[in-house]
Amino acid sequence: MQAAKPVHGANPGEGRLVLAATPMGDIGDASARLRDALGTADVIAAEDTRRTKALAAALGVTITGRVVSFYDQVEVSRLPGLVTDIEEGRTVLLVTDAGMPSVSDPGYRLVAACVEAGLPVTCLPGPSAVTTALALSGLPVERFCFDGFPPRKPGQRRAYFGTLVQEPRAVVFFEAPHRLAACLADAVDVLGGDRRAAVCRELTKTYEEVRRGTLAELAEWAVEGARGEITVVLEGAVAVATDPVDLVDEVERKVEDGMRLKDACAVVAEAASTSSGATVSKRELYDAVLEARRD
Repeated sequence: MQAAKPVHGANPGEGRLVLAATPMGDIGDASARLRDALGTADVIAAEDTRRTKALAAALGVTITGRVVSFYDQVEVSRLPGLVTDIEEGRTVLLVTDAGMPSVSDPGYRLVAACVEAGLPVTCLPGPSAVTTALALSGLPVERFCFDGFPPRKPGQRRAYFGTLVQEPRAVVFFEAPHRLAACLADAVDVLGGDRRAAVCRELTKTYEEVRRGTLAELAEWAVEGARGEITVVLEGAVAVATDPVDLVDEVERKVEDGMRLKDACAVVAEAASTSSGATVSKRELYDAVLEARRD
């Protein structure tokens, strides 16, 4: 088998930033490219230096480069030095505690700084709790969005769920175990208990568990308490058909305000389609207005 290539710059003397996904739990998920990168990078920027050194030891890798901390509180202060390292031809490897850097973890600011400076940025793909949870959810996830962590305060959290009432895509978010019960209870109040979801915890680890069911069922289960890293997948809203007859009065109000009938039908139909998730025909709405006028 051919040995993996080192992660140094593409050309001699050319530095670059390398984002590397690390195992979420199972050490066997570490890629050959990650192993090589840990052993050959000039600088390793790590969310937790102790965990990164323990990961390298578990993989049988000897770190030869400089290891610096790169967590939320020092992220901004570390940027100039790391950018300088890359400008001077060094390869900087960015790793977080688990999963992909920049996904609710440090990384975005360093990537943006390198892009601004015109420096090369590449990625060693690998484990991600987001895509793993989507695959395990058992829900339709052809289209999805990722929302990080919901707001901690109840009022703001309920307002957040309010924005998902008509969201047709599946939604993935992280939650702390001690806030999960309250979070799901708020979701039930705002979105209804029948909306399907999946709660995935400790993915790839010894006590991995995926709970699937309605929000009401999951909220009841969560009251008992859940431990570990939590990822929630929420089913997208089901499109609700709108009867054109119900929109006639709105069209007539716009006509009274001076809008042409066809234009009013187009505007109202588009707005109704956006809010309901189901397509409202301009032609059917136009016919419904004419029928109502005849009556």
